[in-house]
Amino acid sequence: MDQHPPVLHHRPDRPNAAVLLLHGGREDGPEPPTRWNLPARRMRPFASALRRELPHAVVARARYRLRGWNGPDADAARDARAAVDWLAGRFGGLPVVLVGHSMGGRAALWAGGHPGVRGVVGLAAWCPPDDPVEQLAGRQVVLLHSDRDRMTDPRGSWRCVARARAAGAAACGVRIPGSDHAMLRRSRVWHDLTVRLVHGMLDPDGMPEEFAADLTRGTVPGPGEAASFGAAVDEPAVYEPLTVSGG
Repeated sequence: MDQHPPVLHHRPDRPNAAVLLLHGGREDGPEPPTRWNLPARRMRPFASALRRELPHAVVARARYRLRGWNGPDADAARDARAAVDWLAGRFGGLPVVLVGHSMGGRAALWAGGHPGVRGVVGLAAWCPPDDPVEQLAGRQVVLLHSDRDRMTDPRGSWRCVARARAAGAAACGVRIPGSDHAMLRRSRVWHDLTVRLVHGMLDPDGMPEEFAADLTRGTVPGPGEAASFGAAVDEPAVYEPLTVSGG
């Protein structure tokens, strides 16, 4: 099945960066997305906010061939990498930030090792414990998750942050209390945080101070390494996310 080029939400005359949006899907779904594609529509407010606040960045959305991840085929990850390849071929060597929701967050993490990718923002990402993280070394990774998510486990995001740090990524997590998987409750918080984080990944001077401090705090011990208090660890240390209040 042929790859689909991304949807371009914003294409400035002289772009200096690109943001690729990756929407959610299903664990298994061998059929193409529906015409209405509600998960893709949920990303439209993010596209609008990014277009408004980052006028010199290309804002695009990946188009999946199939609705599901589909086990070892990892179809959404393949589509994410193909979309980054397409952006690189169309716009040259622009730095790219991936923004993915749910299954799209998983796809963004898998595609985060692409040479053109500067960073990953995961929104209620689906983070199975055995997924690879080595590809994230040298990247910035921020995972946002609600404490009331009933579709994807926020603890999976925090474990992923710890593992990504151990692999050499500058990673942190942000808890958004009182929201939901669809990001409808406290939606402005999700939109505003995403824009601020993308801006900071593309311009280090623009990274919000509270996130910059956590991203530069250093990596947690990796498997078999000694923790700071002298004990050996078999897994990366437990990560405690930042928490957003108000909004």
